[in-house]
Order: sequence, then structure tokens, then C-alpha cells
Amino acid sequence: MRTILIVGGSKGIGRATLAEMIETHKIINFSRTDIGYTHPNLEHHAIDVLKDPLPDLGSIDGIIYCPGNINLKPLGRLSLEDFKEDFELNVLGAVNVIQHYLKSLKAGENPAILMFSTVAVKLGMPFHASTAVAKAGVEALVKTLGAELAPHVRVNAIAPTITNTDLAEKILRNDAIKEKMKERHPLKTYLEPSDVAAMAHFLMSEKARTVSGQVIQMDCGIVSFKL
Repeated sequence: MRTILIVGGSKGIGRATLAEMIETHKIINFSRTDIGYTHPNLEHHAIDVLKDPLPDLGSIDGIIYCPGNINLKPLGRLSLEDFKEDFELNVLGAVNVIQHYLKSLKAGENPAILMFSTVAVKLGMPFHASTAVAKAGVEALVKTLGAELAPHVRVNAIAPTITNTDLAEKILRNDAIKEKMKERHPLKTYLEPSDVAAMAHFLMSEKARTVSGQVIQMDCGIVSFKL
């Protein structure tokens, strides 16, 4: 049974990914909030990866770094602290975890790293300056580390469109807005956390052994198509 470290597995996409993989993997979860249930394959640590010491885990086979936010403000209302905090959460937290566990990861079975970006990096969306800049850093990290760690460790990211999580509830705040959001996408839908979790599971698996350095657009067509 492979061991996967999930950072941010208590909510949203991270929680869905944990649920997707828990029956067939040992999951070590780092998050500031409790996950709310127990499982024989689950080991939970209440950790802020930007502030707290990281524990010794022994050998691990994968890292899935899930933390992110939706900091939607016009540029004039974004402070330098907003940009710094978003970059720290999305990029420096991932760097800290990967650096700390890289030796353990290299000793693992089919080792892989997965991070998360956003369609806003490629699409260009108003009010996404801080979030998109931070996630662009994630995409650059994927490309750089994918090259640096080949052939031993695969590195990929998923760039989802809006996903029906607690993080997006202020956007998807009523049925009318939900329908408008579906209409904006060529596939006339947006994502559920389970959609993204299924892709995450695939990218961490042996089935994706030839996939590295990729940012997978789960966009329901909004970036790929102009209809």
C-alpha cells in the first residue's frame, strides 16, 4: 500500500481527494483543521506547514499539496500583504513541504507530486490578480521541478475552473448564479470536488507513469473553446 501525504485534506478538493484514495492508500493528512472522521488508513496531523515543525514520516510515495484561496478584489483594493500571503500559501508552503520530504519521496514507489493551479492563470479574469500570480508560481514550480527531479519523481498540477466547494460558496451563492456559471462554460457545467479528486488519483497512480511537468486544465471548455 502506497503512502501519500496530503496537505489540506480536511476541506474542498483536498477532502474529496483524500476520500477518493483512502481505501487503497495510507493517507497522511496535514491541515490546520480536523478532518472530522477516522479511518484505519488515515493519519492526521494538525499542522500549519508555513509555521509549524514538520514531523519525520519515513518513506512516502507522493505529496498532494492542496492549499489555495479565492482572493477576488480589484487591484486597487489588493495590498502588498495580500500578494505576499497568497504567494506564501500557494508556493512557499509547497516548497517547504517538498524540500523537507524530498529525500523520503525519492525512496518511494512511483513517487509523484501534485499541486493545484487555476484556469485564471491562462484565461485572464478580472479581480484575480493576486490569486493568479500565486498560481502562476505553482505552474512554474511544476515545470522546473518536473525537469529537475526527472526521472525519479513526477510533478504535475491540476488547474480547475470554479468548483463547488465551501471556498467558492460566495460566488455560487444562489441558484440563478449557479445556472449563469454553467452557461459560461462550453460544457454547460462546472466542477464538483469529486471530478477533480478522480483526476488527482489518476495523476498519482502508475497509470500516469509517463506524465510529468503537466498542468492539466479541468476547465469544462472555458479556456479551451470559444463558442
